[in-house]
Amino acid sequence: MATDPSVELFAKAIENQMLQTTKIMEEELDEELEKLDKMDEDELERLRVRRLEALKKAQQQKQEWISKGHGEYREIPSERDFFQEVKESKNVVCHFYRDSTFRCKILDKHLAALAKKHIETKFLKLNVEKAPFLCERLRIKVIPTLALVMDGKTKDYVVGFSDLGSTDDFTTETLEWRLGYANVINYSGNLMEPPFQNQKKFGTNITKMEKTIRGKKYDSDSDDD
Repeated sequence: MATDPSVELFAKAIENQMLQTTKIMEEELDEELEKLDKMDEDELERLRVRRLEALKKAQQQKQEWISKGHGEYREIPSERDFFQEVKESKNVVCHFYRDSTFRCKILDKHLAALAKKHIETKFLKLNVEKAPFLCERLRIKVIPTLALVMDGKTKDYVVGFSDLGSTDDFTTETLEWRLGYANVINYSGNLMEPPFQNQKKFGTNITKMEKTIRGKKYDSDSDDD
């Protein structure tokens, strides 16, 4: 059976493209190796020292975060504790919950996982029944609500599950994306491609959601008067 000439042409084009890509990668690698070869011992030592200093600084920052309660999902007993906690840390996610609300338990599971992953951010929970003044001040009316605090000010809220695909079955990655969109965590994914976009059952329009999120005007001072 004769081979279709168009198939052969397509295969040849793919092969040439792969060879070209490989060549570019090899050239880039050769360039990096050449740079290293040209470095003298003093330059290599300075590079090593800078890397060690960067590692040491990162470890010190991690220990500082841990000393302030980062790395775990914690409950705080009162609204006064909230003010102290947000003063200590640059980025804070606080879950305002009620024991009788089932969706709060769903959030608990995801927040516990994210607290361990994103040690740069403090993750807290506060019972709304113990914080009537704070709930009124932050205009929290829907439970659950996440208050996203940066530099002592509440910059954004995640109210219910509407920003999470409007489903109880959203993934931890979806919540992570939403927090990354607010810039309250260091998000390494693509903010323009939320995790639920490929899940048809969610049926959420990303453009519509982005306009909704951007349209929210929040900037509440979380400092105690």
